[in-house]
Amino acid sequence: MATQTHVEVIMPQMGVSVSEGTIVKWLKSEGEEIKADEPLLEISTDKVDTEVPSPADGVLDRIVKLEGETVPVGTTIALIAPAGATTAASKGPEPARSGIRVQEAADTAPSEPEGGRAFVSPVVARIAAEHSVDLSLVPGSGRGGRVTKKDLLDHIERAVGAETETAPRPQASSAPHFETPGERLERETPGERHERMSQMRLGIAEHMRRSLDTAAHATTVFEVDMSRVVEIRTRLKPEYLEKHGVRLTYLAFVARATVEALRNWPWLNGEVRGEEVVTRGFVNLSIAVALDESKGLIVPVIRNAEGLNLLGTARAIQDLSERARAKRLIPDEVQGGTFTITNPGGFGSIIGTPIINQPQVAILDVEAVVKRPVVISDETGADAISVRPIMNLCLSFDHRLIDGAYAVQFMAEIRANLQSWNEERY
Repeated sequence: MATQTHVEVIMPQMGVSVSEGTIVKWLKSEGEEIKADEPLLEISTDKVDTEVPSPADGVLDRIVKLEGETVPVGTTIALIAPAGATTAASKGPEPARSGIRVQEAADTAPSEPEGGRAFVSPVVARIAAEHSVDLSLVPGSGRGGRVTKKDLLDHIERAVGAETETAPRPQASSAPHFETPGERLERETPGERHERMSQMRLGIAEHMRRSLDTAAHATTVFEVDMSRVVEIRTRLKPEYLEKHGVRLTYLAFVARATVEALRNWPWLNGEVRGEEVVTRGFVNLSIAVALDESKGLIVPVIRNAEGLNLLGTARAIQDLSERARAKRLIPDEVQGGTFTITNPGGFGSIIGTPIINQPQVAILDVEAVVKRPVVISDETGADAISVRPIMNLCLSFDHRLIDGAYAVQFMAEIRANLQSWNEERY
């Protein structure tokens, strides 16, 4: 929201089902200049991690919500002042209020403790009040001696730890016990590092556990001779890159072959809802993307994948993968999938048993293309040993709906599509 002197940075609506976000990292500090659309902060939801761009040119005047805070959509999290303006950070403890939502600013603006020290955030002030901490006794590491949230929590942990060492051990009790910061420190072993899971990791943990509790997982594995695909990819790869800027991967071939097979095996593109089976006339293809530095897994969706040819599929996979790793996706782009493909083969894996992405009923695992000696038969029936590029495809399916015979026939069709690739069809 723009005002006479400020632009409010609002926690954005990151999808129709997302009501709050957690601030992971501020990419700018108070007093720093910023350009419109330049990344300002990173936020995390239970669906996706993403960067939030600045809504305007100017100077980051005030950070209202700190790293680690989870706030509702629509909440003011920062204020941007016009370039060249005298900001609150440069003036000291008194924030500039002209033209902004006065009541909200008054509720969220950092306060100044007694003694003339640098201001503290409302979160620090609240935590200090809850723990009866005199902030004048807390060494501040922030700008101008400001006490940060980390400074305060470290101080509380040291104090609680000291009390724990001298206090007698309490008798065992059946009442619920909530671990204090001092107790957490006490149980840490030298050499260990403790950190809270990210919102994304917590979401993945819950989703995977729920899937195992919901679906009757079964897995089947097929070997696929990729000789024809390797030949076609070798020929098309330079053209796709030079003319279209698209990297042609084996995953694109598998995705197209899979979407084509789903036309004939609709239950694998379906869903179990109570006692009903839901099938679709479209394929929203989910592609699992591993984030850099093992920070998590995102599963963006190629909507209406049945309408794309090989080039369109390759382009969509590349686009979604790049934006996922750059934190440019929004939650709506990781929802609504009907069938998932995961691709650990890109890292050299040769077999796997993936967990189904609920509420879907199947997930296809694409493994590495590996040269292996195989027995082949010529037109006369004579056998010979030949070295061929072989890929394992592993399908985990929900046995509540999908029987083994149905699953293997679906896989046999994918294999046939790849081994007799038709360029005009796909």
